[in-house]
Amino acid sequence: MTALDTVHEKLAPLLPGHDPARRLAGRLEELHHHLHTRAVRSFDSRRDLLNGYSYDVFYDWDAYFENCYLSHLHEPRFCRSTTEAFLDQQLENGFVSRSLGLPRLRQHFKPFLAQMVWLGVRQGVDPNWLRGRYWERLVKYVDHWVWFRDHDRNGLSVWDSADHSGMDNQNRRAGEYHSDTVEGVDLNVYIAREHDALALLADRLGEAGEAEIFRAAATERRRLINELLWDEEAGFYLDRHERTQALQRVFTVAGFLPLWDGTATPERAGRLVREHLTDPERFWLPHPVATWSKQEPDHYQMRRGHECTWLGATWVPTNYMVFHGLRRYGFDDVAEDLAYRTCAMALNEATTREFYNAETGAGQGLDPFWGWSALAYAMPLEFETQTDPTALNADEPHRPLLTELVGLENPMVRPFVTPARPGNI
Repeated sequence: MTALDTVHEKLAPLLPGHDPARRLAGRLEELHHHLHTRAVRSFDSRRDLLNGYSYDVFYDWDAYFENCYLSHLHEPRFCRSTTEAFLDQQLENGFVSRSLGLPRLRQHFKPFLAQMVWLGVRQGVDPNWLRGRYWERLVKYVDHWVWFRDHDRNGLSVWDSADHSGMDNQNRRAGEYHSDTVEGVDLNVYIAREHDALALLADRLGEAGEAEIFRAAATERRRLINELLWDEEAGFYLDRHERTQALQRVFTVAGFLPLWDGTATPERAGRLVREHLTDPERFWLPHPVATWSKQEPDHYQMRRGHECTWLGATWVPTNYMVFHGLRRYGFDDVAEDLAYRTCAMALNEATTREFYNAETGAGQGLDPFWGWSALAYAMPLEFETQTDPTALNADEPHRPLLTELVGLENPMVRPFVTPARPGNI
């Protein structure tokens, strides 16, 4: 039995009334049609960019997770073009707006650019394109998080706001617009991973001295996350208010991200999973993982107006990070359950959606959506083959699972590009 056969077999009980093989194949065909006809935008005369949205704004972590999906089709070119496009907008102090097309001039690009470059390298891209201008800018971009986003100089950086974090309306956790005070668990995990990625890239570029500096920075940040953001009584990682030095006692999916990068000790990982993640009255709702604990008084599932709600709804990219964190710590049964539930949640809807109701599985937001939610369809295959596009490991080349196991062609190689609308970039 092939890995794909195993996926079909395990999906069957989760897809009542559907043939899992036909359902998955049909959904991938629809998704790849949208990728071919709507996702690639001509950004300027030199490069194309990928966009999971129907409007001409390009976002930071969206681009990283979209490229994780495309890595299963062996499509690395947007890892480079996205990095170049954003770094070309860099200010003298290293600041890079987290969006193109609608700049946020106080919101620095989330710490994913170096990881995106490494994702391309794992697919065979020669990192020497970075030499000179782009290497200097990439390092300066990560340094901005260190020097300009850590006001009390304790070694942990702060979000501008919940909106900056990408978990748009988690204001009680990460702050209102421009409050500039919350040391996010998620943020500091991402920065540690950026230093890991910079170290790997420096090794490839022959910069051994820089590589050691970056590795030391990653180790130190992980030490500080464990020292300052862990609540022993609660058994959870919590964000910290920089001015009051108090932990923000709000329980969200961000608290699980130290699993993704290996920050958590095995004992703490066990507490996170047993006491919080798999509790059906906290995060393990019928369609996990809720982004906001059910115990929080302002938890709700259905979006209000045109918002993107992170106060309980399930989002695929956070599931994806948690999934790989579970695999890292050996919680294979939970990881398997999460991978298949996430995939089935997406397949049970008529189209791929932006986010989902964690109680009912109902899709919400953009319809159809061809961005990061596509990772739901890759998660079972990644589980069965022990594949991780996000791995920061020098010895692990990436396997393009959708090409290798499903036999899908890369829809991005066909010469169709949607030009960005004039004035929007």
